[in-house]
Amino acid sequence: MHAELASATGGLAGVLRMAVIPTALTVVAGLTTPFRARHPNVRFSVQSCNSVNILRQLENAEIDAGVTYLDHEPVGKFRALPLYQERYRLVSTRSSPLGQRRAVSWAEVSQTPLCLLTPDMQNRRIIDRLLSNAGTHAPPALESNSIVALLAHVRTGDWSCVLPEKLVAFFGLGQDFRAIPINEPDEAHMVGLLVTEHTPMPPLAQALFSLVAEGGLVL
Repeated sequence: MHAELASATGGLAGVLRMAVIPTALTVVAGLTTPFRARHPNVRFSVQSCNSVNILRQLENAEIDAGVTYLDHEPVGKFRALPLYQERYRLVSTRSSPLGQRRAVSWAEVSQTPLCLLTPDMQNRRIIDRLLSNAGTHAPPALESNSIVALLAHVRTGDWSCVLPEKLVAFFGLGQDFRAIPINEPDEAHMVGLLVTEHTPMPPLAQALFSLVAEGGLVL
């Protein structure tokens, strides 16, 4: 357990420890920046972590808060607030077979040479299910726990990958890339904030939970 201290002015101080699924790392600044404006003596520790380990660390009080999927892992023992809906894009180059399409189906994606995140990631398990439901889906030709590695392979023109739209927007992929909406079905999954259900809630976790509950965050 880490100490949460009062600053000289009586406000919160200490380290707010957060674990975040890799596909949501780009939105964390939308939480930490307004939190720091309100509590300037608080520092932050943000780690990338899969959804299963986020729940384990929360349960063991190794972190104060997690950002993860709310509609897949068993989150009932924690307090949860939704942050945004995750939707998906096929990321490819303009010269690829699907590179000029305005939208594609999951069935079409299932027939595309893919590089995907590793199976320990909930995002990968969601994509596997969508691809399997759409038709025959062979294992990806490459898998990695690095999104940068996936995009480097896509850049060659011989691969495609599936990424959340917020992640694609953050990377600003440039003119050589296409981020094509995937429909049939147009599926979305809720990503949200998790904190402990214990009463009283630790002060830093309570302050973050209250900030999100107020709404108006830009993520």
